[in-house]
Amino acid sequence: MMRRLYHIPLSPFARKVRLCLAEKMLEFELIVEKVARRRPEFLAMNPAGKVPVLVESDGLVVAESSAICEYLDEVYAAPGLIGSDPIDRAETRRLVAWFDLKLGREVTANLVFEKVIKRLEGLGPPDTTAIRVGRQNIGRHLEYISYLAERRRWLGGDVFGLADIAAAAHLSCLDYLGDVPWAVHPLAKDWYVRIKSRPSFRPLLLDRLPEMMPAAHYDNLDF
Repeated sequence: MMRRLYHIPLSPFARKVRLCLAEKMLEFELIVEKVARRRPEFLAMNPAGKVPVLVESDGLVVAESSAICEYLDEVYAAPGLIGSDPIDRAETRRLVAWFDLKLGREVTANLVFEKVIKRLEGLGPPDTTAIRVGRQNIGRHLEYISYLAERRRWLGGDVFGLADIAAAAHLSCLDYLGDVPWAVHPLAKDWYVRIKSRPSFRPLLLDRLPEMMPAAHYDNLDF
């Protein structure tokens, strides 16, 4: 059995795992899971009823994006994505939590969830107030990414790693919608261009949603 990853389109957490798998050159099959249906078989794998869920070829199930990424980094050591020493690992985990929790709550949930996930899962119309809040909040996060990118080679330090992957996973979803004001944040854009050019990122640029095409620049490496 091939390794399987259960995901939903434009889930930043599933994209984070997809990028980790691709960076480690691990083959996997993508399976779209309509989580709103709460399939008993899926709930047996993850009682939280959320994606991503990774199923290894031997049947091992690992759920929750950070747990999956940590598992992958321990079991498939090269290339390392979390850090070579305790200080590096602590900084990587801090930034991953920042992007997954703070950026996720203040921006991604207000834009991607409202504009895309609600439609895909039949959860009703988007909340226009939440969308407005998400667009107001994204600038502060791009400023923080710019701050890090100006002072470090990569967001977490000298080596590309999970902090970059987590941030890029969220921004790639937002960029699909055309909701990232890149022109106002050139340092963040330059960092994202480097991520976007990596081989691991190419499959994400091929993603398309039914009845919702991406922004014109989405798959353009020279945007």
